[in-house]
Amino acid sequence: MRLEGIHHITAITGDAPKNVNFYAGVLGLRLVKKTVNQDDPTVYHLFYADEVGSPGSDITFFEYPGARRGRAGAGMVHRIVWRVASEDALTFWEERLRGEGVDLARQPGRLRFSDPEGLGLELAVVEKDDEPLIGQHPEIPAELALQGFDGVRALSFDPAASREFLSGALAFEPMGETSYEARGEKRGSLYVYDEARERGIQGAGTVHHVAWASPPEEHEAWRQRAIEGGASPTPIIDRFYFRSIYFREPSGVLFEIATIGPGFTIDEPLEHLGERLSLPPAFEHLREQVEPLLTPLPDPRARESVR
Repeated sequence: MRLEGIHHITAITGDAPKNVNFYAGVLGLRLVKKTVNQDDPTVYHLFYADEVGSPGSDITFFEYPGARRGRAGAGMVHRIVWRVASEDALTFWEERLRGEGVDLARQPGRLRFSDPEGLGLELAVVEKDDEPLIGQHPEIPAELALQGFDGVRALSFDPAASREFLSGALAFEPMGETSYEARGEKRGSLYVYDEARERGIQGAGTVHHVAWASPPEEHEAWRQRAIEGGASPTPIIDRFYFRSIYFREPSGVLFEIATIGPGFTIDEPLEHLGERLSLPPAFEHLREQVEPLLTPLPDPRARESVR
């Protein structure tokens, strides 16, 4: 069994409208699902991805309005890396992001910056056979657009403590002392450690967890593999759009293994993804209570039409 790279990455925001404007308006991702945190349905769970909501392109946010800024530290992902096709794409993004007032650091093949709440992001020129996972945006030519995740970078006091679990239980391929690749038949993603200097503080602008993609028929077996590797995974949880298990790897990073499917079109047609609040059937009875509590959001594609 092999995991098909990253399924999604979930982070925290304290300002959903600003979050929508940045990830959909500036980065050109599509808001494919506007729903609630199923463990706390009083707050949003927003999903941004390519045009069809593919695993491997999907960054999600829980909104806790007014949440204080967090700080990435040991046991946390501190940077999310997307693929782009070329140095020309990096030049395009450098100019676009500078025009939005974003501070940047460019080096050959890479462009680093942060989102408005300090979440570390990076674009990397990567040549892979994986399908490019692209959102449609009138200001962003397809050949320059983000192409899905390349990987994440995590902080650890002792990366070696995770080596046996990652390479054994999860079948990640070591790429060096602190780097791994999770690669399946169709897609792969990197998982890389950097040295931690302090413990982190969860809050706005930090990653909550990283989810890895499993074919549905292998999901239960991955749970068993995690147990045999020494982890303590949750029971399988039905999230309606996919099924999930959660556990911490030995360095402390919260992992999820999520199934590829059923997907976001299970309750909305593709052409209308993300336009209204979607509630899984088990939460639909809460709609009248929940909707008034949620922050009004801008139309992510209205910005595109007026610029």
